[in-house]
Amino acid sequence: MANTSGGPEIEQLIQLLSRLPGLGPRSGRRAVLHLIKKKEQLMIPLAAALDRAVDAVKVCQTCGNIDTISPCTICADPRRAETGLLIVVEDVADLWALERAGIGMVRYHVLGGVLSPLDGVGPDDLSIDQLIRRAPDYSEVVLGINATVEGQTTAHYITDRLAGNGVTITRLAHGVPVGGELDYLDEGTLSQALKARTRF
Repeated sequence: MANTSGGPEIEQLIQLLSRLPGLGPRSGRRAVLHLIKKKEQLMIPLAAALDRAVDAVKVCQTCGNIDTISPCTICADPRRAETGLLIVVEDVADLWALERAGIGMVRYHVLGGVLSPLDGVGPDDLSIDQLIRRAPDYSEVVLGINATVEGQTTAHYITDRLAGNGVTITRLAHGVPVGGELDYLDEGTLSQALKARTRF
């Protein structure tokens, strides 16, 4: 990446922003210039918010969600336990996508990824054991895992591990396209997929 003529602090800011998903060096430079131009309205409040978030953000010890408390707001809500529904997702972004869709008072379990032997990700690298311990507390476990090869491998592995414990295992319906990721789907598709879930 070519150096800017703005000094090491600006260069470091560009490099850090360029590492964010969806941003490269060019977008990083544009973002930094915009922040500098809007220093009072954007840069100072953003720096303060990031500083507060470093200390405040926690990973929920129950489900793996990100919140400022643990257990998170979702796990702490007693109304969500009444449905008996536990939705398993790969990542927090998927949990947030389902919540945006307004699917109802359910609880979640974030795996932290999918099984991928080529990338060195095995069962011990994910929160599968914790899921197996939680599952008997629910009447139904919905596998809301992305429809990728690795996602389906993970779903089969979880189904095998949960076999024989009396929990109904379902998956999202075919409204989720093969190769698709939950975070990129619209709320209507996600809501419809959950309503039309099928036994796995």
